[in-house]
Amino acid sequence: LTPPPCGLAALHLEVQSRDYGDWSDAALERTDNRPQAENYRALVAAADGAMTFQEQEAGKLAMAWTDYLHDAKKAGYSDCTPGRFILPGDIMRGAPILTFAPLPRGNYPKGSLAAEFARRYDAYKKTVVTPFFKDHFAKIDRQVVLIDVLGAIHAGPRAVKDLRHTMQSILDAFQPMKNLFLKKIMGPRIDRILFAATKADHLHHTQHGKMTAIMQALVKDAIQRAGFSGAETDNIAMAALRTTTEETREHKGQPLHMVCGTLLNTGKHACFHPGTLPDNPGEILYPALKGMDKWLERDFQAMRFAPARLSLKTDEGPPHIRLDRAAQFLLGDKLQ
Repeated sequence: LTPPPCGLAALHLEVQSRDYGDWSDAALERTDNRPQAENYRALVAAADGAMTFQEQEAGKLAMAWTDYLHDAKKAGYSDCTPGRFILPGDIMRGAPILTFAPLPRGNYPKGSLAAEFARRYDAYKKTVVTPFFKDHFAKIDRQVVLIDVLGAIHAGPRAVKDLRHTMQSILDAFQPMKNLFLKKIMGPRIDRILFAATKADHLHHTQHGKMTAIMQALVKDAIQRAGFSGAETDNIAMAALRTTTEETREHKGQPLHMVCGTLLNTGKHACFHPGTLPDNPGEILYPALKGMDKWLERDFQAMRFAPARLSLKTDEGPPHIRLDRAAQFLLGDKLQ
């Protein structure tokens, strides 16, 4: 899934606000207890940042870091920096500007592997990050922030904890007056932000209220921690393209709410019960805050559905969930 501009803004802002040493420290610390990073940690342990720079060694480390970022993203983590390593585009793919990776901090001589990585990191900020904010983000006054809450919940408390950090970083990107770099190029422009919990079609409609409550709690938490003010915010559970239908079957004498659709990886039709979200959002936020390894007495499933075949009339649009409400919040006053 391609992250929206706000997601890239959060990733870019984290890079922009740190030098190479600080970014490396934070990036390496986040790999602790993540199996997706085992290969990269092994390579770093064997690498010598003081060695004379060699493009082959640099490429091996950069590729391993990129593989880790892809795997971490699939596992539900949001802190996948630098963002363009995942979305390089045809022009940047394999370019030296994307051929660096985090290394342990140290006093490295000029011409060493670590020194060249630091130089390329600075070039990445100048060539990729700064133009993004100047040419794109500075022109935005309203934004929809797509949050894969279900994916993070399925991945576990650590992924939700990471999502909390990412949401705070997103709000930091929307506060140019509190960031000298953003203040110089943007000014106070954002006036409406919609936080949308995606994949609402992966839940039965009876759970949409719980999903919205969890989204609202995450937004409130991020606003408080970021000290955010100024823009009007709202949150919903939505699906821009609905891929499922709903069924209710009897199980052990009780109704069991299910969603049905075509599985993306197999093409087979399936119905499943994804689990029941808690009535109290604290049952999600508290284990995440504590960094627990798994949920207490709960289990959540996550499936990927392919879009269903459509046969629409001339005046009909594709099926969705609350896309109209999203458009009303973001654009309604402009169309009056």
